[in-house]
Amino acid sequence: MVMTLNDEIFQGLLLALCGFLFSMALTPFYTHFAYKYKFWKKQKTTTVDGKDLPVMRKLHAHKFKHVFPTMAGLVGVIAVTAVTWIFNLDRGQTWLPLVGFLGGALVGVIDDVINIFGSGRGAAGLRGPVKFLLITIVGLVLGWFFSVKLGWTDIMVPFLGDFNVGVVWMTIIFAFAVVATSNAVNISDGLDGLSGGLAMLSYASYGVIALLQGNILLFGFCLTVVGWLLSYIWFNVPPARFMMGDTGSFALGAGLGVVSMMTNAFLLLPIIGLPFVIEAGSSLIQLASKKFFHRKIFISAPLHHHLEALGWGEAKIVMRFWIVAGVCAILGIFIAATGGAI
Repeated sequence: MVMTLNDEIFQGLLLALCGFLFSMALTPFYTHFAYKYKFWKKQKTTTVDGKDLPVMRKLHAHKFKHVFPTMAGLVGVIAVTAVTWIFNLDRGQTWLPLVGFLGGALVGVIDDVINIFGSGRGAAGLRGPVKFLLITIVGLVLGWFFSVKLGWTDIMVPFLGDFNVGVVWMTIIFAFAVVATSNAVNISDGLDGLSGGLAMLSYASYGVIALLQGNILLFGFCLTVVGWLLSYIWFNVPPARFMMGDTGSFALGAGLGVVSMMTNAFLLLPIIGLPFVIEAGSSLIQLASKKFFHRKIFISAPLHHHLEALGWGEAKIVMRFWIVAGVCAILGIFIAATGGAI
């Protein structure tokens, strides 16, 4: 049967609805176990270079007066995996994004478990270099499969066309997409609803690009993630009921990096995911400035904490970041449509 565009959109919307309803149904079970087994989030007290975080402790002291569950990303991992596996699994379009999603989630689960149940020096989670190594391994393995097994060696440069970069460079670029996006989403997960809303808009944008390319199953995968995030944001808008933890942020970041490569629109990721780039960039600038110039550029990094320290309310920061992300999503789709990605 020949499918029309309306049929294709309808299928994607059904998958989004399945992702949403399944996540809503799973959330009470997660909440029960999170409180029963005390999945309490431990507040981070030092920076990646071991320095104290007095500004952060002051800004978020109210959140840690009471128990605050983390690792709610497990709900999304289970929901997205189940919906994709049952209704939308395909070797050419959805197998790789799903494995990337699960690979990022695995790294995040390890970090969250250490944060929740660990004690002493490692209680805040995995050390930065260890997380970086693990997610890099995930990216390289998936990049090898993408370039060798699926035969992708071209990368699209908007308005210039496709360029063959070969197996080795494609594997490296793929791994970079996974690593950079995973860390950027993780860094952005600092305010109630912030990373969830930004990721939802990014996945929706790439879903539209996949749809216009005719990659219907990949479009469905993106909308499945959007469905989960709609459920997550319902519970995570201020004041948040729980946090997705690294389980959710690394899954979202790794999956988004894979989707950007599968749509051959990786170079649009800095535009579609501009708020993530800004968040990660502000942290890198802060770290470099303190290391080489012994001074801070921002009161606290990443940028959303700097704005908090300036007196902006959480809701104001989150809503305005979402607006910027929405504009960037529209711009990214426009460039994809006019620059050769579609």
